Amino acid sequence: MNKTSTLTSNDAIVSENGQNQITWKTFIAISKTGIVKSNLITTFTGLFLAAVYTGTSLSNDPLTVLLTLLGSAFIIAGGCALNNYIDRDIDHLMERTMERPSVTGELKGKQILTYGLVISALGTILLALTTIMAAVIGLIGLFVYVVLYSMWTKRTTTLNTIVGSFSGAVPPLIGWAAIDASLHPVAWSLFLIMFIWQPPHFLALAMKRVDEYKRAGIPMLPVVAGFKVTKRQIVWYVAALIPVSLTVAHFGTVYTIVASLLGIGWLGLGLASYKYKDDVKWASHMFFYSLIYMTVLFILMVIVHLF
Repeated sequence: MNKTSTLTSNDAIVSENGQNQITWKTFIAISKTGIVKSNLITTFTGLFLAAVYTGTSLSNDPLTVLLTLLGSAFIIAGGCALNNYIDRDIDHLMERTMERPSVTGELKGKQILTYGLVISALGTILLALTTIMAAVIGLIGLFVYVVLYSMWTKRTTTLNTIVGSFSGAVPPLIGWAAIDASLHPVAWSLFLIMFIWQPPHFLALAMKRVDEYKRAGIPMLPVVAGFKVTKRQIVWYVAALIPVSLTVAHFGTVYTIVASLLGIGWLGLGLASYKYKDDVKWASHMFFYSLIYMTVLFILMVIVHLF
């Protein structure tokens, strides 16, 4: 999904005895704010569209909006912190994670675990104040990410990307359930779009960081099967995403045209992989495009319903 925030020793407050004191920035660093922010985009889209389809005015119910976004942010941040706790034995082997407080020693394992559990519980409570369904979906996403992905499949199988995609596709469902617990078919379309989007996004990232994953012993697809197989998988997922994104073509002509062009552009970049002599450079372009795709698509879903 996004880069995590990191904390350097310069950001910490040093006490008289030379020990680093924990600040709020330390906990922000293990909350992976980049992931939280990007997921809040899809959460809000689900929330907004649910309001549209149920005839609810979000401006008349700002508390629900606040509870949904805060609850989602907390439960996602909590899951990320718990992921840091689980991965603290291998994060020092990867360049992008070696400066996390869980690696540098700024936070001890017990502190990370406590923070992750407390903030996850707080997020669940906030979501439950909207609807019980929103809280249940949040907990399911948390369980999949922490237990099924982080604790199990991440280190055992190339299918870890698929498992992680389930939790990553949950935010729009949380947003929708906060308004409409019955979950309209459109909510499931949003889930499916996010689910199909994530494998090409994370496989491209895995290609960029293949050496790091190899050192850490994480069986990502490019580590186990190589770049050729990974590139083929990425292209297939992007191709599948185009018709999936059009399951909500009733959003209108503007949405349909833009979604189609975004998908075709991504597919074209994928098929052009044979022109790239540098596979890692191609993967970097695919990863960057994936971020643009997701952001534009979900913001567009909101915009086309404003007029």
